[in-house]
Amino acid sequence: MSSSRREFLGILPVAPLIGAVFGANLTRGRAAEAPPKVAQSPLKLGLVSYNLAKDWDLPTVIRNCAAAKFDGVELRTTHQHGVEVFLNREQRAEVRKQFADSPVELMGLGSTFDYHTPDPAKLRADLAATREYIVLAQEVGATGIKVRPNGLPKEVPVEKTLEQIGASLLELGRFAQDHGQMIRLEVHGSGTSLLPHIKTIMDHARHPNVGVCWNSNPTDLEGAGLDANFELVKDRIVSVHLRDLFLEEYPWRRLFAHLTAWGFRGYTLAEIPESTDGLRVMKYFRGLWLAQQGLI
Repeated sequence: MSSSRREFLGILPVAPLIGAVFGANLTRGRAAEAPPKVAQSPLKLGLVSYNLAKDWDLPTVIRNCAAAKFDGVELRTTHQHGVEVFLNREQRAEVRKQFADSPVELMGLGSTFDYHTPDPAKLRADLAATREYIVLAQEVGATGIKVRPNGLPKEVPVEKTLEQIGASLLELGRFAQDHGQMIRLEVHGSGTSLLPHIKTIMDHARHPNVGVCWNSNPTDLEGAGLDANFELVKDRIVSVHLRDLFLEEYPWRRLFAHLTAWGFRGYTLAEIPESTDGLRVMKYFRGLWLAQQGLI
């Protein structure tokens, strides 16, 4: 037998071993390159139906939230979804059932009621209308309603207006408690969106069923800045509205860090402009939401 033949035969038993080792290394390489699982956020992700979903009917809202992996929705009143006080008992039960049959929670109703008016008759009417929506929220399976301050009348001292808003919220909080609902005061309005004013309002509305809806406004950065302003109301925050997370002028990562460090475990809701491809925008928003928390 030639030396070259002996050398060839000599390596044959080794070939399967080389193949096995090489294959194992490939397998390990593929396992190492598998995409990591997305870490679970302590926060909930939701949608404010104003304005991205303002023209969607209720089944579309629920379907798109489920497809984009949104946990819940705050339905803006007066919009296409039609969840309003004119619904009869059967219609309210149907709204409740649509959410119960889905993975999406009806987090709340987003009203436009405010309580800064100097007109006592209008104030009484607004309070009465708010109570109707509190009952509606209970009957459709929501957990609360969003209300807002919307300005400071020039003819009234600022402190008096802030006290009036707070007293109104206190009254509504007592009513909401009887119906298992939360009153969420959006940080909103000219002058009233300043966090020191929101703190004053909330000092007049000390009730467990009244809380703050942080609104991610540019005014959050005014005065002493985000950190100090967050500190003013952190113990009253019950929900959060988020604008487009690509906006570089707002410190989103610091906001998320403050929320999680404080122990907030509620809803952060996308309040973003309409789009011709709303579902795709929602999916992108969720990706940014996870990235801002350092989860992907």
